[in-house]
Amino acid sequence: MEQALTKWIDEYHQGVRYGLEGRVIVNETSNYQEITIIESHRYGKGLLLDGCWMTAEKADRHYHEPLVHPALCGAKKIEKVLIIGGGDGGTARECLRYKEVKQLDMIEIDNRVIELSKQYLPNIGGMAWNDSRLNLQISDGIEWVSNSIENSYDVIIVDGSDPIGPAKGLFNKRFLKNCMRILNKDGIFATQSESPESFREIHLETIKLIREIFNCSDTLYGCVPIYPSGWWSWTFATKDHPSYQYPMQTRSKLIESQCDIWSPKWQLGGFQAMPAFIKRELEK
Repeated sequence: MEQALTKWIDEYHQGVRYGLEGRVIVNETSNYQEITIIESHRYGKGLLLDGCWMTAEKADRHYHEPLVHPALCGAKKIEKVLIIGGGDGGTARECLRYKEVKQLDMIEIDNRVIELSKQYLPNIGGMAWNDSRLNLQISDGIEWVSNSIENSYDVIIVDGSDPIGPAKGLFNKRFLKNCMRILNKDGIFATQSESPESFREIHLETIKLIREIFNCSDTLYGCVPIYPSGWWSWTFATKDHPSYQYPMQTRSKLIESQCDIWSPKWQLGGFQAMPAFIKRELEK
């Protein structure tokens, strides 16, 4: 095995390489994107879409826990949750830790991502794939949101890849307006919002757009080791009150014991960690 782990698998971005030493297990092109599964010594098996890092066995919690738990620990009700994307299963796994979740609609456009994740990255989705509360739909998330009825979800989570390819439409005004329309009055919207370092312009545009649509919005900062620069963000929004900043103790006490990264204290620091250069740009 050690002799086979001699190749560097890299994501290339603006003259910088972000990679792991390992071997490619699967490389194929679906109807939507190039899908690559790798095996590395440091982070285990990992997934790339169109040459961009999505997740890895020993790094997935750095991404999925910050995306899910501020929303699900903060929303008044969490009976009905919507995930757009999330084909590796990690976001669904974290959502289904909550017994209060009665229905989890997961809308993933590329069934091949799900199939390969189940086969090669089974620990990331875990038992979520077999949970009766999971309503998995192979469909376009943009169309799903457009066709959903008003005030139909307690939490909406966008777990999309970078805003290129099939994820491009998830970062526009029409999509976000529909998300707000189908979100309950006390509901929470959550999305990954890129790196303030490697994707500065996209990061700023995403935050500005969300703030334009929703009445309350804040960005959480943390680290995802395998992503470009390692520095990442997640943005949360509501119609009238930043409930994502106030984890319910009854939920958070149970969830924290199951987490590697997230805790109420960690979250508090993350929401206060906006870098000065981003703050200045947003205040212009």
